Amino acid sequence: MLGVAILIIVMSVMNGFKTDLTKKILGLNPHIVIQPNNFSIEDNYILKLKEKFQDININKSFSGEGIVISNDNAKGVILKGINKKEKKTIEFLKMNITSGDVQNFTKNTIFIGTELAYNLNLKKGDNISLMSSAFVATPLGSLPKQESFKIAGTFNTGFIEFDQNIIFLNIEDVLSIFDKEIGDLNIEIYLKNPLEANSYKEKIEKINPNYFIYTWSDLNKSFFSALKVERNVMFIILTLIVIVAAFNIISGLTILIKNKTKEIAILKTLGLSNESIKRSFFLTGFSIGFFASISGIILGVLVSYNIEKIRIILSSVFNLEIFPSDIYFLEELPSEISFYSISIIFFLSLIVSAIASYLPAMSISKMKTFRALKYE
Repeated sequence: MLGVAILIIVMSVMNGFKTDLTKKILGLNPHIVIQPNNFSIEDNYILKLKEKFQDININKSFSGEGIVISNDNAKGVILKGINKKEKKTIEFLKMNITSGDVQNFTKNTIFIGTELAYNLNLKKGDNISLMSSAFVATPLGSLPKQESFKIAGTFNTGFIEFDQNIIFLNIEDVLSIFDKEIGDLNIEIYLKNPLEANSYKEKIEKINPNYFIYTWSDLNKSFFSALKVERNVMFIILTLIVIVAAFNIISGLTILIKNKTKEIAILKTLGLSNESIKRSFFLTGFSIGFFASISGIILGVLVSYNIEKIRIILSSVFNLEIFPSDIYFLEELPSEISFYSISIIFFLSLIVSAIASYLPAMSISKMKTFRALKYE
């Protein structure tokens, strides 16, 4: 029961962790990005994309590395230009804004993450300087381009890595600070099903191979591969708990058979077959495993549903930070119950229970009736 419950809880947390991170990443990043790659992206190309893929949303954007300077503090950030008239941009800002208004997001204004605002002691209405990687010629030589902006508001995605490293600017401002032109803008594509991004990428590459195209999964391939490997390894390791628990069934049935030697011998003498006796002991052990598996599933599902409440209670009782958000990128312990995973765990537990019940029952066929009744 405990082995099955622990397996379900761990798998639910791992599934929830992956799903939450995927949602956070997809909420901030486009599903497919097309970069000019020294070739200007023409309007005809965009029209071809819209004609061939009618179910996609297309935005224009640009992003690059920069430095935010405020109150004698400096920090490297990603400067991302967005168009507030785009549907996806409006949805994202309205969902995540903690202070400010989208209507105030005009020229020379920016939105910053709450974590970045906290680290640099900034708030709505403050003025800061942004420095880009573009250089301008001056009498003193080439210097990084620097411009001043006013903070129009803050946003909080719940993904700390993004909240402390991204600043949103208007399209015009980002082109200005990086000394770029309209033709240098990237094309961002949003799909109804982000998991089909690689399939769309292959089709888009055939339209014009001169552009550099990548998907959200390309940017995070190593990260999600590591998550998958970790999840599979955790499953294998925790499955050993169920296997170890099965030895209790083996030892319990072995002792039961030893204690019932006389009764077994009498039943054999009366004509009951070895198969019938083995079946009765097998069903005894298997029923233990079956009902333990059912109980484990119920316990595991209940704990998984309330895992965040349990974490809060344990943190307050023991005064420990069990799930630090700065390490795991999330503000609460996620959990997603997968009935597919539960089914695999359940059938795996039944198979282990069946094997553990069958092995002791096999010893009955080796039992000699006359020896068992010799001293009775």
